[in-house]
Amino acid sequence: MNLERIEKLNEFLNKEPNDPFLLYALGTEYATFDAERALVYFERLLKEFPDYTATYYHAAALYDEMGAIDRAKVVYEKGIEKCQQVNEAHTLRELQSAYQNFLFENDF
Repeated sequence: MNLERIEKLNEFLNKEPNDPFLLYALGTEYATFDAERALVYFERLLKEFPDYTATYYHAAALYDEMGAIDRAKVVYEKGIEKCQQVNEAHTLRELQSAYQNFLFENDF
């Protein structure tokens, strides 16, 4: 947890409230110690910036950690579909790998 970094990101977000990178950065910072708050940022990204593909990996992993297995599965699947649509090969490979591990670990 880096409160100074979070404070700075919030300052930037106040100036640029619709910057998906800032929302993503705050989500990943909060994910280390406040999952509920992190999900606020990730859910906003998924809703308002669905093409910001990096979100899907972190949101799905966080849902998995929180025991929201069905929601994690949906987010992984939507992320894979979105990466295919926008031709985001690197993120697609990461999501597919994480999804396969997720399926194995959760006996799907």
